[in-house]
Amino acid sequence: MLRYAIISITSSLLFYTIGVWSGKKQGELKNWHLFVFYLGLAFDILGTVFMSKLTKGGFQFNFHGLIGLLSIILMLLNVVFATIILIRNDKKLKSIFHKFSITVWFIWLISFISGAFLSMSH
Repeated sequence: MLRYAIISITSSLLFYTIGVWSGKKQGELKNWHLFVFYLGLAFDILGTVFMSKLTKGGFQFNFHGLIGLLSIILMLLNVVFATIILIRNDKKLKSIFHKFSITVWFIWLISFISGAFLSMSH
């Protein structure tokens, strides 16, 4: 189970990072970014489910648990926001979306790192 959790969370890091930073480099949100964001979110949720099965008592009310929950909520908002922008074809929002996306990515990265440190301390 731990192997699947690590693969899932690492896949989330890979997909989400590609989506966020390629969007910034390209200067606008594109359809393939949205696809990669959905993959990142799906792998993050899957990895979180695997990790919760490995911990006694499920959700842990600590820094990692709270920042992880915040990260998933923000990632969900990010993909919903991106979906709306692309459906409406809002060029102004497409061009500034990456600023919000980078903020979400940074918060998610804190969760990723805190989880890695937490698992190494056990």
